[in-house]
Amino acid sequence: MKLITAVIKPFKLDEVREALLAIGVPGITVTEVKGFGRQKGHTELYRGAEYVVDFLPKVKVEAAIADHLIERAIEAIEAAARTGKIGDGKIFVHDIEHTIRIRTGETGDDAL
Repeated sequence: MKLITAVIKPFKLDEVREALLAIGVPGITVTEVKGFGRQKGHTELYRGAEYVVDFLPKVKVEAAIADHLIERAIEAIEAAARTGKIGDGKIFVHDIEHTIRIRTGETGDDAL
């Protein structure tokens, strides 16, 4: 079992959610975050004053996924989140050592 963490552009969230549901991912967790990478932020003009926006709004999508769905999930996120422009985001894959469903006590893949 793996945990996929994807940091994407906010307007791509619905497409990513639909793509993951279509391949059988049972659920996701979404967090609004801010950050920067190669984009390095940008300069904006507000009421005549110029200021730098260092951290850009992003969305972090996390999903615990059974091993047999990992490659399909990565491909689905890549396809749904890609705009072809800088700042499309990143996907991180982590090993999950143990999973427990609190309500029932199920463990492992059954807990998903």
